[in-house]
Amino acid sequence: MRFAATFFVLSILSAVPLCAFASEMDDNVPDANALAVLQAKADQAQPKDQCFLYAELVSQMTDLAGRQYGSGDTGKASATLSLVQRYAEKIRAGIAMDSKKLKNAELLMQHTSFRLKDLLSSASYEDREALRATLKQLDQVQSQLMMQVFRK
Repeated sequence: MRFAATFFVLSILSAVPLCAFASEMDDNVPDANALAVLQAKADQAQPKDQCFLYAELVSQMTDLAGRQYGSGDTGKASATLSLVQRYAEKIRAGIAMDSKKLKNAELLMQHTSFRLKDLLSSASYEDREALRATLKQLDQVQSQLMMQVFRK
């Protein structure tokens, strides 16, 4: 009986931080100012640092697009996805053997692709084509990053 009570208390205590973390993640969707700062930082960074910074930007913009689709603002979400595609192309063009944090960038792109797949499954029929094109591009970039990681 003592073991069951201890297990119950520990399971309740471990669930509290998870709930707090989940609600915190919803509040971490970046605003336009934070994205502009990150964009400027990525644009001005050294070439070896840009890959990871652009991956962060793509990840945050994907979160923003998801929030925009959720609120019904498909026009802004579509524009955000266009920016995601543009920055994904910058990642692809900037993949270099001396890039820093390649593994972190690859993992970030993998998680971003998963979030975009979730968004695709709940999107309206009209929005799916843009989401599929963006997802295809992100998957290609993620594959190239993975290949570059394994070359090191």
